[in-house]
Amino acid sequence: MEFSQLENIVNVNYMKKSSDNIQYGTAGFRTKADILGHVLYRMGLLAVLRSKVKNAAIGLMITASHNLECDNGVKLIDPAGEMLEATWEHIATNLVNTEDLNLVSMIKHIIKEQNIDMSISATIITGRDTRKSSPALLNAAITGIQALNGIVKDFGIVTTPQLHYLVVCTNTDGSYGMPTLHGYYVKLSEAFKHIRKDKINNEQYVAELLLDAANGVGAIATKEFQNYLGKTIAINMYNDGNGELNYMCGADYVKVHQAPPVNIPIKPNVRCVSIDGDADRIIYFYLDKNDKFHLLDGDRIATLIATYLKELLQESRLSFQIGLVQTAYANGASTDYISNILQIPVSCVSTGIKYLHNKALEFDIGIYFEANGHGTVLFKETTIEAIKKAVVNSKRSIKEKAAASKLENIIDIINQTVGDALSDLLLVETILHAKGWNIMEWEKMYTDLPNKQLMIKVNDKNVITTTDAGRQCITPEGLQDEIDKVILRYKRGRSFVRPSGTEDVVRIYAECENLYDLNKLIIDVASLVYKYAGGIGPKPQL
Repeated sequence: MEFSQLENIVNVNYMKKSSDNIQYGTAGFRTKADILGHVLYRMGLLAVLRSKVKNAAIGLMITASHNLECDNGVKLIDPAGEMLEATWEHIATNLVNTEDLNLVSMIKHIIKEQNIDMSISATIITGRDTRKSSPALLNAAITGIQALNGIVKDFGIVTTPQLHYLVVCTNTDGSYGMPTLHGYYVKLSEAFKHIRKDKINNEQYVAELLLDAANGVGAIATKEFQNYLGKTIAINMYNDGNGELNYMCGADYVKVHQAPPVNIPIKPNVRCVSIDGDADRIIYFYLDKNDKFHLLDGDRIATLIATYLKELLQESRLSFQIGLVQTAYANGASTDYISNILQIPVSCVSTGIKYLHNKALEFDIGIYFEANGHGTVLFKETTIEAIKKAVVNSKRSIKEKAAASKLENIIDIINQTVGDALSDLLLVETILHAKGWNIMEWEKMYTDLPNKQLMIKVNDKNVITTTDAGRQCITPEGLQDEIDKVILRYKRGRSFVRPSGTEDVVRIYAECENLYDLNKLIIDVASLVYKYAGGIGPKPQL
């Protein structure tokens, strides 16, 4: 395409509807669906440019994850299935917010600045969630892609992790797996069944659970998965699309409210799972015989995985460095257990999957999870090759080769490209089955410190700036000193504040030894935020 032809990319159907500045945040662009038309069109343009720069297929996913139905969003996926490179996040933000009259000159600027060869072909792999606004927004994106002569491979309604998988499979010529939804289901389910073999139940473990699908795309994927999994596990699904997306259900609702979702007939001590609207987060929970709610979040999932992988490495006599990556939202009790009991190094990074993912790449086996249930496990290529060689090494004992074989299958169960609720579910179920544990046994690994989160509306969330992976405030001046003074009043107290990456609010996290003190701690910190950061609306109170 010649520069002269770029004059035709302005499309009257996708002019800017809003003067608000929209940021490419931790999960791409995300806002009210009715003002996203021009955003999707321009992201279609940008996806083509990114594909040409990388000379590889790029993913474009339309979703707003755990947000309510009225919202939507879009994010680009880089060739290895990873998040969009940080420098291009800024390019995306500038492109989306430029005025219509400057769109052509902005595209020309990007082409020149990035030295893009416009003769290179571009392939964009697209997918969308189940929101009513998604088909029209997909059309906007496709129109943008085709305006720069890009090739579209549309997979329709898919989970976000499935699209990440499809991108990496496409760009590796199938070496990671078949670049189809069938290939995704086959790879994960066959590895799951291979480890489980014919033993469905094991000691305290019963191969049956209740799944809250958040009335999202995960319901469709779960129904399809069941065709591949057969009788190896019974997944009884609720909130399967008949209700409102993410409303009083889904992983985010369960985590934040620390309460079960609606519409699930929960029986005491039965294992329950919630995923979110685009199926990249997963939370386990149960009610005990006294109807008390018990949450097993991303911290517990990470700890369970780390425990099992360490055991398999010991059994196989393979020596690799395992590392676990958390954010400041990780419960302090989990960090203590991993560091002191498992003796696995723990790294704390800023909130945002890209930060966890990049840090996990530094280890031979890197486990990362946010407390909200978003996470996965990464294996270096050298680690994978060594495991495969151990499986067929005749000098190794039967026990060592069996453990190495389990590791090999675990690798295939895991979607290494990004957090994947359904892949993570199969992984957790595999580990619980291997250990013969029910959900109560799993919970006994350690006792969580009581914790809470609050959101405070402020005039400008950007007045809050942080350092030390989001655990310390730099501005407003004086706020951190006051928070430190408050924390000292509570045993095992910890609290931090940070601006939301997706919403116009300040988020507050607090934990301490007992629930009574926790309620006082979080209100004390919230009151400080309200005072120092310009809170709006009612003042925080118990």
